[in-house]
Amino acid sequence: MRITTITNWAYGITVVLTALSGASFIMSSRSALQERSAVEEHLVLDTLAEELALGAEVMSDEARLYVMRGEERHLQAFRAEEGKELRREQAVTKLAAQALLPAEVEALAEIVRDAEALDKIEAGAIERFQRGDKSAAQDILFGAEHERVQSALLQTVAHFRDLTATRAASELEAARARSNWWTRVAEIMLAVTGALFVAVLYFVLRRRVAMPLLRMAGAVNRLAKQDYTVEVPIDRRGDEIGEMNEAIEIFRTNLIERERLDAERRTDQHRKDLILQMMHRVQACQNQEEMTDVVVRFAPQIFPGLAGGLYILKEGNMSLMRVGAWLDPKQSAAYFPAAECWGMRRGRSHHSSVNGADVPCQHLDHLEATLCVPLTAQGDMIGLLYLEEQGEEILGLTGPRLYLELIAENVGLAIANLQLREKLTTLAVHDPLTGLFNRRFLDERLQQHVREESEQPLVCLMIDIDYFKRFNDQFGHDAGDLVMRFVGQTLRETCSSVGSAFRFGGEEFTVLLPSLDEGEGVALADTLREKISSAALSHAGQLLGAISVSVGVAAFPAGGSVETLITRADAALLEAKAKGRDRTIAASGIKSSRNSVSPPSRKP
Repeated sequence: MRITTITNWAYGITVVLTALSGASFIMSSRSALQERSAVEEHLVLDTLAEELALGAEVMSDEARLYVMRGEERHLQAFRAEEGKELRREQAVTKLAAQALLPAEVEALAEIVRDAEALDKIEAGAIERFQRGDKSAAQDILFGAEHERVQSALLQTVAHFRDLTATRAASELEAARARSNWWTRVAEIMLAVTGALFVAVLYFVLRRRVAMPLLRMAGAVNRLAKQDYTVEVPIDRRGDEIGEMNEAIEIFRTNLIERERLDAERRTDQHRKDLILQMMHRVQACQNQEEMTDVVVRFAPQIFPGLAGGLYILKEGNMSLMRVGAWLDPKQSAAYFPAAECWGMRRGRSHHSSVNGADVPCQHLDHLEATLCVPLTAQGDMIGLLYLEEQGEEILGLTGPRLYLELIAENVGLAIANLQLREKLTTLAVHDPLTGLFNRRFLDERLQQHVREESEQPLVCLMIDIDYFKRFNDQFGHDAGDLVMRFVGQTLRETCSSVGSAFRFGGEEFTVLLPSLDEGEGVALADTLREKISSAALSHAGQLLGAISVSVGVAAFPAGGSVETLITRADAALLEAKAKGRDRTIAASGIKSSRNSVSPPSRKP
């Protein structure tokens, strides 16, 4: 047989086999399209059902939040979801008119009925709330009927999704079987054609199939390694190779979007973790300085693009003073009247922006984007959390503002608790009349010296106001209180730099002077006596006369142990009173006489 004949026969057979192969591929492609159509239809129905259920839950949540809090934004969110649900119900009506199974149509109709019933209940509750019947509105939204209708809606949605999933699986299996069959036919045709005419089809396979697949494989491998910079080869053909290129490009786009969302989710989770750590440390703080340090450390980590400061109300709750700052805020002063902040006036966060959408706070030096979040506790203003934009963080976004308000709420409560603790501590260790430390704190201070500073010297002064009873008897108890306060103030002013002053009881006072010896204690006692005796006090227009004190001085370790310090100083005080008062006696000066003579008795 001539070569030309063989060539012609080969060409004819090639044309026939190619045509049959093409027809098989077309049928396979149609089956694949049917398969995809079934999947898409199921996805549309499933997504719609899920949106109906989710929309109903969101509307219920917003309605409940509205009747609980009364905030207008929840009502607006409810109205917005109501509009979306109406559009979804219209879409359900259109789908019901398509070729759905009777059970699916019935399930869709039941979903619409349940959704309308739920909307009617929630709308009625909101109407009750707006008429002022808050209790009835809450009973409706949290009542058994609302729960029953909502549960029925969710159950019907689940039933509808089960029906569509079953039908979609059946259609998908049939389409897949047809696609597989046609694919096998096409493969057989191609195998025969390849076996007979490798030389003829070599260039076709290489140029039209192998090379594009090789490029796509490289792109897919790079995508698998999360290299999203890969460029997918552009192929405008309308065959499977073109569709694969398009699918890979869509896959790449989806991966990039997923990576972005994952990054945002990780960032948000990291922010939540930092907020939780910050709140734990804020709750464990023992004073405002510690709490301020915690806020200053964590705030720039939580919001890297926001500078700010923590302000506390001072001077009778009339002025705000900055106690801590981060990232060098420049727009707000460190100290300003509270009335200059709109957030403090309104008791709500206030956003001052460059677009002039709202009134800017008066304490700002420049009109930039800032946020003032008042710190409150039990309805009382405590301070202010101030923020200003410096980086990519945007104050106007809902997410950061919600976190900021959460932080402000917890910090405000922490500051209030610390202030309350400080007040209680002050009341527990201070004498209310003189403002000096009380007897209880004196005992604790001596025990602390024994535990922690047992090697350090300590001097004790026992002070008694001479003839104090005459002030009460002659001028009244108010005059006596005036004398007590004067002596307490003199002790505080004279001894605060070298020691601590205490009210021992009645008209007696005690001073502890660490790191001093007995001679230095005696000198300080004489200074105290001179200051007190040189003062001229008057009460109700009457001069109270001369005021004098007697002082006993004892030292550790020279004169004895810390445990006997008060006793020795008291014995020296009794000796000073016995010798005529208005004098200072050191315990070492009466040491020898105490061995043979009992200490003098106390006299008024």
